[in-house]
Amino acid sequence: MGLGIGLVGLPNVGKSTTFNALTKAQNAESANYPFCTIEPNKAVVPVPDKRLDELAKIVNPQRIQYSTLDFVDIAGLVKGASKGEGLGNKFLSNIKETEVILQIVRCFEDENITHVEGSIDPLRDIEIIETELLLSDMEALEKRISTLARKAKGNDRDAKMQLAIAQELLKHLENEQPVSTFKDSDNEAFRQLVKDMRFLTAKEIMYGANVDEDGLSEDNEYVKALKNYASKHNREVIKLCAKIEEEMVEFDEEEKAEMLESLGVEESGLDQIIKKGFEKLGLMSYFTAGVKEVRAWTIKQGTTAPKAAAVIHNDFEKGFIRAEVISYEDFVTYGGEAGAKEAGKMRLEGKDYIVQDGDVMHFRFNV
Repeated sequence: MGLGIGLVGLPNVGKSTTFNALTKAQNAESANYPFCTIEPNKAVVPVPDKRLDELAKIVNPQRIQYSTLDFVDIAGLVKGASKGEGLGNKFLSNIKETEVILQIVRCFEDENITHVEGSIDPLRDIEIIETELLLSDMEALEKRISTLARKAKGNDRDAKMQLAIAQELLKHLENEQPVSTFKDSDNEAFRQLVKDMRFLTAKEIMYGANVDEDGLSEDNEYVKALKNYASKHNREVIKLCAKIEEEMVEFDEEEKAEMLESLGVEESGLDQIIKKGFEKLGLMSYFTAGVKEVRAWTIKQGTTAPKAAAVIHNDFEKGFIRAEVISYEDFVTYGGEAGAKEAGKMRLEGKDYIVQDGDVMHFRFNV
């Protein structure tokens, strides 16, 4: 769907290790030196969803297909990246192509793993990264203002409207405030500006608190400080141990569950990241369940039935007649489609129906 999550962070915070585990493919080079990731690595990651497994128990399909999420691993940023320091602002432009930012923050001590700033301080690290995002937005906005000013002199009405809001926004950024907190966010000219510019500080940000094994069961001082900061800024913190997550890549589900239990953790940090990222992108899944395949289809929240049908095939939308819908809960409770029908739990929905997360659907169409 063209929506993705960009992994950012300073060098040597566990970002590429996290990416390796996320993709279950050891193809992002991890090493104990800055800038080991040169090109942005991209991967498509399945979204864990136990509902599919329950549907499969009933239908017994040939295969199961999960929803997916795009992750992009971007080279470690350093102070001055927006001005070309380190590997430069080329990598800041890669973040523009994502919709949500996951900042991996180091929250553990290890004298064998160097830190580019010489010490462990999550809040300092966050400030460095987010300052670079802010400076990048300011530079891009200043260029846009110059262009808009030229057009406004030629009596371009839209340019005049955008110029006024762009100048206000620049003052906001100069006060070290991100685009996401701009007071005039409902202004149409502002929304168009954000859409065109894809500002880095307008994006949702989540924090991945990378801890050592001991830090999983109980929050250390670094995690506590990070959670306090995130709470003030209305952001999510997901705790993980990237090293252990990578070790669990080859485990089966039973072995993974045993490992997590031994660590005093209910759910993998990576699973939490994927699920929360899916939610932050405004995505959800509906299901189709047949003997060939039980499948999750990814749509935006608030999608109508014909648009949801188009995800399977454009012809489904063009010739949409109606949708047969059973809620996930009813499908499982009544042992499948036949049982749900008999219990009167199948509904016929028309073109205006807003698909709900977990709907089990069959589309009737005529082309």
